Amino acid sequence: MNEPILVLTDDASDEARGIVDEGLADHGVEQAGQWDARPLYVLARAAVDGHVLGGFICRTSLGLLFIELAFLPRELRKQGLGTRMLRMAETEAVRRGCCGGVLYTISFQAPEFYKRHGWREFGRVPCHPPGTSRIFMTKALS
Repeated sequence: MNEPILVLTDDASDEARGIVDEGLADHGVEQAGQWDARPLYVLARAAVDGHVLGGFICRTSLGLLFIELAFLPRELRKQGLGTRMLRMAETEAVRRGCCGGVLYTISFQAPEFYKRHGWREFGRVPCHPPGTSRIFMTKALS
């Protein structure tokens, strides 16, 4: 077999993503006897036309909720919407059999928001700009 050609890109095709997803799923089944990874989205949509204003992009897998990305526009913050969205994600994760959650945030983003909701820091990695850190957090779900 010839050595594969390596390609560095910032835009993978649906086919490429599918091959990686399927390969990971097959490996997960081989190693853990199962693979139950599923996407989970909690979206805030405009009442008028339904366009997406923000949301939580998550996934569940092997008993854990992973919060990958979260965003609400400034005008929707501090109204309890983020709290409701986080609870929706956590509740659905528990319904799917998850016992815990993992996320990372950036020191200038939302660590205090997550702390108020029972998430605790378990790691910190410095990043740019100086004085900024990625903060890794976890929470037991019940």
